[in-house]
Amino acid sequence: MTTVNLRDFYPWYKHDELMEVPDEVAAVLAESIRLERNYSERVRYNKAYYSLDTGDGIEREACYINMSPHEIYEHEFLRCRVCQALNSLSEPQGRRVEAFYILGMKKAHIAQAEGVDEKNVRKSIKLGVQTMREFLKKYF
Repeated sequence: MTTVNLRDFYPWYKHDELMEVPDEVAAVLAESIRLERNYSERVRYNKAYYSLDTGDGIEREACYINMSPHEIYEHEFLRCRVCQALNSLSEPQGRRVEAFYILGMKKAHIAQAEGVDEKNVRKSIKLGVQTMREFLKKYF
C-alpha cells in the first residue's frame, strides 16, 4: 500500500488529504500526472494552444488539401476510366487484378483461394494490367 496526497491529483482539495491506495493505483495516478505534464510541454513547445478535439475541422483542414472543382472532375474522370478498364477484363483476370492491387492479397493466396497454380495467377495479373494499359491509352 502506498500513501498518496489527493491534493496532488484533484484541484478542489484545498488541504492535504492523505489516503492509502494499492501500489497499482498509485502507479496509474503517477503515470497520469506524467502524461499530463508531457502533454502540456508538447503544447507549449509546439505553440499549439488550441484543442484538436474541438471538432471545428482545423485538423482536417491541416491534413487535407481542398481540391478545386476542376481537380475533383479530373479525379472522378480518372476513377471512372480505371473502373471501366477493370471491367473490360475477363472475369478471372478482373477478379485477380482487383484482389492483388485493390485488396492487397498476395498472389499465392489468390491462387490458393481459386485452386489454381500461382504461375497462372501471375500471368493473368500481368496480362490484365497490360490490357488495362492499352484500354486507358485511348483516354490519356
